[in-house]
Amino acid sequence: MSKGKVLTKKDCRTAAKRWLIGISTFNYETQLAPSYAFAVYPLLRKMYPDDEDFKASLLNAMRYYNTMPWISPFVMGAALGIEDDGGVESLEAVNNFKVGIMGPLAGIGDTIGWAMIPTIFGSIAASMGMQGNPLGIFLWAAFTFAFLAVRILEVEWGYNMGINVVTKLGKQITVFTEACSVLGLTVVGSLISSVVKLQTGITYTNGDVTMKVQELLDGVMPSLLPVAAVALIYYFMNKKKVKMTHMILIIIILSWIGAACGIFTA
Repeated sequence: MSKGKVLTKKDCRTAAKRWLIGISTFNYETQLAPSYAFAVYPLLRKMYPDDEDFKASLLNAMRYYNTMPWISPFVMGAALGIEDDGGVESLEAVNNFKVGIMGPLAGIGDTIGWAMIPTIFGSIAASMGMQGNPLGIFLWAAFTFAFLAVRILEVEWGYNMGINVVTKLGKQITVFTEACSVLGLTVVGSLISSVVKLQTGITYTNGDVTMKVQELLDGVMPSLLPVAAVALIYYFMNKKKVKMTHMILIIIILSWIGAACGIFTA
């Protein structure tokens, strides 16, 4: 039975800020549960004036919990909404909800938060910087602060949705993820020709005729070498599991050798 909700927007934002502070609290038994408990501690105290109920809720918050940190405030808010409505009787339901939703949302968070959005804005900012446009750094800073604000508001959004998050987002999550993937691939693909610089200085001579291989390649498809280079790098990193740091060193060494031999040119 509902006991009447007591948490406010201010409480939700307090939990979000505490999550940002305590995210480094981690262990190999319960993963991010200590960070979760630290974030919601003052809210649980407000929800449960009775010490025994408060202890039961806090112990429940310390059960196994692990999801993508940028998505976690949303999960936290939804769990708080369920518990604030159902009280101590809803603790098992709260834990089951967290366990059931933290995995799927973690996958979405990893795809969008770690890969797609930073890649899109980072590539655009880097491209602007390479062209001498100082607005690139401000674009990246604007993205960083905007996403920080979103992470603070996520607790409030999740709290207002509560258990309805499953039904409301169930069908939309797949569509949203696919749309972000298409957008990310489109932006990154278009940036290859402008950001990746690779040309060959090889020439072909037959009698009195001398032809530059680069001109021939440009006639087939502009920026063919950058596309081929990116495809080759992706192959080694994705299929052969070459580490990024090793790949960077290989690129630097091959660039030195290629430039010295006249294979590559500026």
